[in-house]
Amino acid sequence: MEALWSRGPCSIREIHESFPAKKRPAYTTVQTMVYRLEAKKALRRVKKIATAFIFEATVSRDAAQRRLVDELLSLFGGHSRPIIAHLIKSGSFTREDVREAEKILLEHERMDEAK
Repeated sequence: MEALWSRGPCSIREIHESFPAKKRPAYTTVQTMVYRLEAKKALRRVKKIATAFIFEATVSRDAAQRRLVDELLSLFGGHSRPIIAHLIKSGSFTREDVREAEKILLEHERMDEAK
């Protein structure tokens, strides 16, 4: 999906080549993933050039991220504290992230009050 979001419409070969050479999965693995994402309507075929189909994302990066976070939260019963605690302990959640989260929370609260 990252290749499609950053590059736009791509063939399976182009998606395959977008992976770093050292960690590149087999071409057939990428092909399988593309076809599964197509079946799930996350991407679609837009044209055919010779024998290669060109695919584009039908789901935006933001929509995919929101869905993934919602699914992750549901695994924790809707509670974000265990996730945030893990991020802090692992060093992934910085003071800058806290400041940004506070800013977003304040904006959200203001929007709720305005309703």
